[in-house]
Amino acid sequence: MAKGGVGGVRVEGNALLLGEGAQVRFMRTLRLPETGTHNLPPGLGEFPLRRVEDYPDTVPADWLAKGGVMLPVYLREAMWLSFGGTREPTALQVGVGKVCAVSGERWTGTLGRRPQNYLVLPRQPWLDGINSGTGTVRQFVAVPLGLGATVEGQVTGEETAGGVQLQAFPLGAKALERWREQERAARTTRARGIPYGALPPGSHPGGGFAGAPGMPMPAPMAAPAPGGPPGAAAVPAPASAAGPLRRGPGGGPAPQAAPAMGLGVGGSMRQEVYRDDRKAKEWASEPAARVFVHLVTPPAWRRITGEEPPPSPVDRAAYTKAGLPWFDYYDENAADLAPSGTLGQVLPVGEWLGTDEAPWAEPAPGQVAPLGNGPRPGKPVQDGDW
Repeated sequence: MAKGGVGGVRVEGNALLLGEGAQVRFMRTLRLPETGTHNLPPGLGEFPLRRVEDYPDTVPADWLAKGGVMLPVYLREAMWLSFGGTREPTALQVGVGKVCAVSGERWTGTLGRRPQNYLVLPRQPWLDGINSGTGTVRQFVAVPLGLGATVEGQVTGEETAGGVQLQAFPLGAKALERWREQERAARTTRARGIPYGALPPGSHPGGGFAGAPGMPMPAPMAAPAPGGPPGAAAVPAPASAAGPLRRGPGGGPAPQAAPAMGLGVGGSMRQEVYRDDRKAKEWASEPAARVFVHLVTPPAWRRITGEEPPPSPVDRAAYTKAGLPWFDYYDENAADLAPSGTLGQVLPVGEWLGTDEAPWAEPAPGQVAPLGNGPRPGKPVQDGDW
């Protein structure tokens, strides 16, 4: 049975549109070492998204029952979620194997404040991992189910859901109208050339995050050729290619079973998960949209879609050696949520799968770029029972 209110979920390119306000992209990135605390790694392009319902003859039957979308991911590949393009305030729940990535509690599908079990968009521009430390998160890393290495396995003691779950709550009607009035007033003020800081207290800037103004986007790294030796050096791609985007700028034989994938954790990075400063009653009581995101191994992706997955992940030492940027984001007007004690106990995937650390070189100070402070088209996505 489909869940969610007006708007539902739609796919536009590689972006998920949740309801009328939120936008989510899944970004490829460098996997961090599992020791130490690091700056934010770059985005190295988007994971391709496909609707499960478009492949009824090749996806497993239980995927069709859950509906949603799928994306290809390599073993131990890291990802982050980008919310750039979000247009209106949204309370977004993020589940990893139906464990809340913010609170560490099991998925409930309802908003909670004690502890807070959702992100506040657009204030939260992205999420790179689980909320497991003060001012830090541990990176999302893909692992198979059945080994106990996923967040789901370590928190619940079982691995049955896998994937990623998203659910979006808009503001209630009255709160949304107030926010829209503030937005209109802010746009009028800016059009008249009045400094933004002169707006009345409590005005909400809103809008999505488009990246730091004027920041040059460097060329991406070309991944090692599939099948190349571990640690093989990557080289910069042609300058004409799209740069790595961090923060800003879809009848026959019975389908084969596909390996089930979930998210474990990797290295720690400096990133805050922001506390909601609105009253709980301002949010709608029912979600506008929800979706199940299936994680697919590259061989299963080829078999299901007939498409080639993206190339294997980039070597991080070569990325740093090429002088390409890492990032440090700070919002002086937002308060960090307390870390989840449950999620703080989750062990990195290396504890389960063995050490697999590529050579590591810390980025030079000049490579760390400061950020912050600072009816829609698309194909609808079928929801199901999960």
